[in-house]
Parts: sequence; C-alpha cells; structure tokens
Amino acid sequence: MKIAYISTYPPRECGIATFNQNLVRAIATNFPERDHLLKGDFIVALNDSENLHEYEYPEEVKYIIRQNHQKDYIRAANYINTSSADVCILEHEFGIYGGESGIYILPFINRLEKPLISILHTVLKDPSYVQRIIIREIAEQSAKIIVMSQRAVEFLTSVYDIPVEKIQIIEHGVPDLEAPAVNPVRNLTAFKDKKVLLTFGLISRNKGLETVVRALPKIVEKHPDVMYVVLGNTHPGVLKNSGEEYRDHLKTLAAQLNVSKNLSFINKFVAEEELIQYLTAAEIYVTPYLNEAQITSGTLSYAVGAGSAVVSTPYWHATELLAHKRGKLFDFKDSDELANIINELLDNNKLLAELKENAYEYGLHLRWPVIGAEYIKVAQEACFEHDFRDKILKNSIVDPEIMPKFSLTHVLRLTDDTGIVQHAKYGIPNLKEGYCLDDNARALIMALMAYERNNSKEAFQLLPVYLSYIHYMQTENGNFRNFLSFNRQYLDEVGSEDSFGRTVWALGYLIGFTSSNSYREFATEIFHKSFPHFKSLKHLRGIANTIIGISLYLQVFPTDEGMMSEMIRLTQILTDAYENEHGEDWEWFEGKMTYDNAILPLALLHSCEITGNETVKAIALKTMAFLDKLTLANGYLSPVGNDGWYYRGGKFPTFDQQAIETMAMVLMHFQAYQTFRKPEYIEKMFLSYRWFLGENTLRAPLYDHETKGCCDGLLHAGINRNQGAESTLAYLISHLTVLKAFELEYEYNKVTPKKFESAK
Repeated sequence: MKIAYISTYPPRECGIATFNQNLVRAIATNFPERDHLLKGDFIVALNDSENLHEYEYPEEVKYIIRQNHQKDYIRAANYINTSSADVCILEHEFGIYGGESGIYILPFINRLEKPLISILHTVLKDPSYVQRIIIREIAEQSAKIIVMSQRAVEFLTSVYDIPVEKIQIIEHGVPDLEAPAVNPVRNLTAFKDKKVLLTFGLISRNKGLETVVRALPKIVEKHPDVMYVVLGNTHPGVLKNSGEEYRDHLKTLAAQLNVSKNLSFINKFVAEEELIQYLTAAEIYVTPYLNEAQITSGTLSYAVGAGSAVVSTPYWHATELLAHKRGKLFDFKDSDELANIINELLDNNKLLAELKENAYEYGLHLRWPVIGAEYIKVAQEACFEHDFRDKILKNSIVDPEIMPKFSLTHVLRLTDDTGIVQHAKYGIPNLKEGYCLDDNARALIMALMAYERNNSKEAFQLLPVYLSYIHYMQTENGNFRNFLSFNRQYLDEVGSEDSFGRTVWALGYLIGFTSSNSYREFATEIFHKSFPHFKSLKHLRGIANTIIGISLYLQVFPTDEGMMSEMIRLTQILTDAYENEHGEDWEWFEGKMTYDNAILPLALLHSCEITGNETVKAIALKTMAFLDKLTLANGYLSPVGNDGWYYRGGKFPTFDQQAIETMAMVLMHFQAYQTFRKPEYIEKMFLSYRWFLGENTLRAPLYDHETKGCCDGLLHAGINRNQGAESTLAYLISHLTVLKAFELEYEYNKVTPKKFESAK
C-alpha cells in the first residue's frame, strides 16, 4: 500500500508539518523491514510562499503546492492520479490552503481518483457559511474523516450533518521516547536548581502566556525558586507581521510584576528527542489558552505522553485529555486560580507524582507507532472500499442476455394437486419428504410474479394450488401448520414463526395482485384470520417476513390503522434488537449472523417505505451496508455459510452457502433501488443474482440448464446437486426480480436526463 500525503512539511515550521512528518514515520515504523519512509510513499507539500524553493524539502516531497495558486492544486491532483499511490491522507487546517477559509482545497479533492482519508485538525463549533461547506465537501469526498476528540465528533454530526459512521477518532500521537537517564537540560541556567513551569510551542497572543506571568508573583511568594520557561519560536506569521512585539510585551509585564528573574525564554524550535528532555526536566507543564475553541492541541498531547503534570485552561481538548486525574484545570485568564493550583502541587509531592503517573500511563497508547497502526487499518479499509466499488462497476454490467430463459419446468415437476414438494434427489421430486408451508408460500409469490410478467397461463394455473395448500394448513385459531406428508397427514400442530411470516408475506403479495378479485378476497380472509398471532411473534426472521407482508397489505389498505400499528410495533422489535446489539465493527441485529440475513434490512426498507420513518431507514442502510461489506467484498457474493454461522468476533463461515441467502440479497437491493433510485443497488442486485450462474466462491453454477432447477447449496467440496423447492424458487424469484428491475430502471431513465451507464 502506497500513500500520498497532502500537508505542510518540515523544514516549514508548522505544527501540522510536524504532525504529518510524525505520521509518515509512525506508519513506516509498523513495517520494520522498510526505511523511515515506505517505498513509493510521497509528500505533496503546501508552501506559504510564492517561491517554490523557499524550503529545502527532503527527497520524499515530490510535489509542491503554492498556497494561493489555484492551478497548483489541479496539477497536484493530476500528479497523484497518475502516481502509484493507493490512497491519500490529507491534513486539513483552514489556514494552510488558499482562498477564503482554504476553499482551494475543494477542486483538488474533487479531482482525486484515489481513496481519500482526511484528518481534521480544526472543527469549529460556529463555522462560517464557507467553512461549513468546505468541511461537508471534504467529508463527502473522503472515505473516512479522522478527528482527535469526541467533541469534534459531536460538532461534525450536529453542526455539519456528517454521518457518524463516516467519522473515526484517532488521538494525537506522541513521541515514542522515554526520559533520559541523565538529562542535560537540568544543567541549563533556566533549569538548574529551579522548579520549572514549562510552556512550549509557537508563540502568539492566543496562547495566553500572560496569564502565567500574572500568576508568578503569588507563586514566587511561596516558591521563590520557580522559573517559568517559554520554549519555542514566535509563530512565523506573527513574526512577519508584528515581529517580537508579543514576546517583548511579556517581558515588560514580568518587569512590572517584579518577576523578570522568574521568566526565561528559550527561543528555538526543538526536535522531539530534545523536547522530551525539556518536558521531563520541568515540574509542571502549563497550557493557558484564552478560550475553549481548541479542538486539538499537539503540545498538550506531547506533555501528557511525556508524563508531565499538566495544568491547563478548560479548552475542548484539555477537558477530554486531562480527565480522570490526568491533569488540573483552571478557568480562562484566572491567574489567581492558576497560582493556587501550582502552589498546591508544589507543596504536595504525592499529588504531583500521581498526576505524572496517570498522564504517563495514558500516554503509552498515544505513542506514534500505536497511532500509526490505527492509520494503516483505516487506509487499508479505504483501499478495500474503493476497490470494492471498482469491482462492482467493472464486474456488474447488467446484461439480461447472460440470464437463462425463464422456465417453470422444474416447478411443474415438483408440484402436484396438493402443493409443491419440498425436496428432490437431484432433479427428481422426493415424495418421501412431503410438503411444507414455507415452500408453498414462496411458490405462490413466484407464480404471481411470473403471471404479472408475461400473463403465463402455467403460472396462473399454479396459483390456486399453492393458495389452497396455505388454506389447508391454517388452523381454526388462525395459526398455521407447516409440514404435510405425501399422503396429506399433518406432521405438526403449529409451524415455525419463519413459515408463519413467509405465509403472511405471500398473502400480502397476493392481496396486492389485482387480476383476480376472488383470489384477493380469499387471501384477505386468511390474512385477517392470522392477525391475532402477530402479537405472539418472538423471532426476528418471522417478524421480518411478517412486516413485509403487512407492508404489502397496507399498500392496498393504507387506512387500516390496526394493521399499521402492528407493523410499527413489529418494526420496533427489529430496531430495538439493532440498538441492543450493534457496536464497533458490528452493525447487526444479533450477536451472530445466521440464515436468511438480508431479510432483516429488507423488512425495514419495506416498513419505512410505508411510514417514512427516518430512524428505521437509517438502520436499514447501516445493516445493509454491513452485510454488503461482509458478503460482496471479493467482487462476487459469498453469503454467510450455514456451517457454523458467523459470530461476532469469530471466523466467517464460507460454506454451506444457501440459495435463500442469495434471494434475500437480490430482493433487498431491489427494494433499496426502488426506495433510493441509486444505480449501485441494481448493480449489487445483479452481482448477487449471478451467484446462481457461477460467480461465487467455487466458480460453480448452481442453476441447472438441463432440469431448469437450482442446486441446493455450495459446499466445501462442490455443490449439493439436489434441486429442492426452496433453492429452485429462490432462483426463480431472483430471476423475476432482476427482470423487473431492468424494466423499472428503463422506465426511470426514460424520464431522467442522465442515463445510467453501468460500466462506469
């Protein structure tokens, strides 16, 4: 994996330049066999000067953007696009890019053809109109947004309306260094025999250093050996415009307060190895910023990482990083409170040691190699997602000519005057296994779809057979049995909730079928008779199937308030299951993924189509995306195998793959396309369908061109050649859904200026 970094870069003196250099090295550190920079990685550096040669950049800087030259950004994007980089990492701070609030960055990122990860160093609570546009567009173009605090996440979601799943917290890294056994800094005049208060970083007025100077008289009164050391150069921008006016002001203030001998400036930029020496030689580190609007502070992170006792004003980053007794806070500009806290710490060695220990322990997980590993993971995921989209586009050309001709031959072979037989030996009906409600419900849906498509007389003649079976299996109290022997003997008293739900689905589908009023009336009667049992459903897949059936019913009878209430109640069970189970890297309804998985987001898509509930829609999209990521990652469908299920944190089971998984994926993506009109869902639908035709883990077709049936599954060693009702109906329903999608997409594009080009 090769990375293009877009940022300021040393020798330019800039906090982000230092951060980026550290990130480059941190990522390389995770590959110890490589040099300090991975081969093929490079930097696109931002210059704050018109002169391209202002800085003597190291060899890894391959391209330079002059901040205020718009064309430089376009040329840089072209350079990256034609490079061998796999992914881009962008450091963002409004001030380092040209135009109003750095708006020149937008045409740059819009032209990038590589996956982009953006690190936001500033997230404003009250952005200007342009600033808000910039951050939203960066988020839109990025595979992932990286921030360094929880407060930044809150702002991005609430102020900028960026989806939380697009955002990831990776805290600011700190040097992977320990305090030297013999610290030469302790022999410096400012440190020798002194209790040092330290602040470091580029100096400017917003740092609030005068607050510390004003606190010195009260501190010195109790501890005359205190020295306040300010380590760092004046900010280049300040130096250019105002010279050393601020530094001189601080010196004058110290003289007025009679603490000049307790204030020392070390006017230089120090490398990390030397910085650790200064931090560990000081008693207390102080960050006296003047207001809360500081979302990230690299200097604060460094101090915590070094195990310093930190005293700070309560700006956003400090309140998070110094929580849990990792530091002390004082109010903005309150020099008296600052003096009291410092005196307390200097008087209490135990408390001072506790702060240092807590900071050091927390800082261990902030060290750059650890942080670098986190960025590597994000970059790999971004590449995966980008490659996945490319595979979908390249491999999912929707071509009906590759589809076998639709045929009911095997269904007619499996069907007699009782119903459809559930199992087969190869292509021959296995009458010993009898019939089941699940398959006859699916068969009813398939026959309705086939008749709708081409007015098939064969399909229409099958409708009363399957509907009659459903009626025969309904008990007096409205529930359903499932299994029936070949000699028409009931084999159970109450069927599964899955079979109940699938039957409700089939009845709902028939109720929406307008060609035969008598069939609709019959189906409506059976449907209403089963209604009291909706409330007793406990299992998610039975509930999901029932939700789909109710939603189809409500399309015909939208004013049925009782049915609407029941659908909302059942939907709530699914969303509650999601809320209880989902977490980091697990966007699902249960702690494991078992069978017929896509039916769960499919049900939510149907539900929100009726209710318009945005929360339900959001959960449907998240779970659908999670399922897609797991099962379509290789450029073909590899559904959760039935050989062990997929447990959270466990190993993904590749086999035994079942046809109903594929049918559910096809239906889910079709419903998503109907809802959102995004061509990617047609592509994913067709990609899933091609599982039947051989685009699967074993590259083996499950559709049998000879029998017109579908094999029962994909096994470790090959395919299950038996061609029962479940798999054959799953194939035929998928086939008919794909054809319907083609027609819908064609009709949609007839009235849409842009035609969908599936190969792009």
